[in-house]
Amino acid sequence: MKRQAYQPILITDAPRSQDDQLNSRQRRYVVMMSIRVACLVVGAVLVGAQAPLLWLWLPLCALGMVLIPWLAVLIANDRPPKDENRMFHRPPRRDAPPPRSLAATEERPHRVIDADL
Repeated sequence: MKRQAYQPILITDAPRSQDDQLNSRQRRYVVMMSIRVACLVVGAVLVGAQAPLLWLWLPLCALGMVLIPWLAVLIANDRPPKDENRMFHRPPRRDAPPPRSLAATEERPHRVIDADL
């Protein structure tokens, strides 16, 4: 039986750690919620100052205060997709032989057991 060459996993192919993913999602959430607070403050300042075009700016601020939390939650819960068989996948043992390819099994003649003797 011919052994396949071992191909190591490159570090560039490795996915980001879950801690890194969580930290980046938390940062995005905080930034988006800060924008929401800024919309609230800007809306209050515009009302207090009787700014021109108030009819335009207040709905934009209100839209930001309503849409941004919804988007922030969606983005914060977003994560890369899991592997298809992750739940049932076990990492290979170090002492286990490498898996055989389908081509290698087709090359060998199959043993036939005949019931008629």
